[in-house]
Amino acid sequence: MRVPLFHVDAFTNRPFCGNPAAVCLLDSWLDDEQMRKVAAENNLSATAFLVSREQGSELRWFTPRCEVRLCGHATLGIAHVVFNLLQSKLDHVPFSTRFSGTLTVWRDRDRLSMDFPAFEANGCRNAPADLMDALGLDERPSEILEANNTYIAVLNTPKAIEKINPDIALLERFHPYAVIATAPGDDADFVSRYFAPSYGIAEDPVTGSAHCSLAPYWAKRLGRSRLHARQLSERGGELWCELAGERVILKGQAVLTMQGSLII
Repeated sequence: MRVPLFHVDAFTNRPFCGNPAAVCLLDSWLDDEQMRKVAAENNLSATAFLVSREQGSELRWFTPRCEVRLCGHATLGIAHVVFNLLQSKLDHVPFSTRFSGTLTVWRDRDRLSMDFPAFEANGCRNAPADLMDALGLDERPSEILEANNTYIAVLNTPKAIEKINPDIALLERFHPYAVIATAPGDDADFVSRYFAPSYGIAEDPVTGSAHCSLAPYWAKRLGRSRLHARQLSERGGELWCELAGERVILKGQAVLTMQGSLII
């Protein structure tokens, strides 16, 4: 069986930057272990699988280790493939997901806009005592928050985010929690880095789903609903966020870097 396969760099307008996602187009679902093995073979932080039916498109995401409930960059990647290679006349496309409801993506000039759920970040009373060691921090976070099975360490400067030297083995022990570090930005409203080694993602280059909690936090802190964000990973990437009630609109660009077939 030959499966159409694409690699798309998400949250960037240049190849070999942003977050690379694999996109697989299926006629029907493979079993879960097959999809996990495909994701492991792609060896990227996420592989998106799409099954198109008469009643709409169904979307799932896998890391090399497991299925995930929500993924931003792979959704952006698969929407880029749909709009540019499959159905160029569409101006929006809804994706039905197993855990996050219907996610709609639409064209927005030179960007794509994704309608995602918003997650409120609250103060964390039971943060791991070794969180600072796990992130290799020189300074204590000004706040430690919790949202959607994620610890969020709030730091004071972008430089502190850049200097993070994570202990991946220690971070992996926090499962099922991932870890975000965030701070005010210089050339953006806020910056961040994201770590989820227990899910097979040591450091994610650019994480759309993380901004479902970061955008509401920074919108409240900065007093405005529209924000520009950067993720300060080695590859780097940027996105634009807009708070819309209980939803977050995440905007970004994407670049196709590979097209071929997966043989199963």
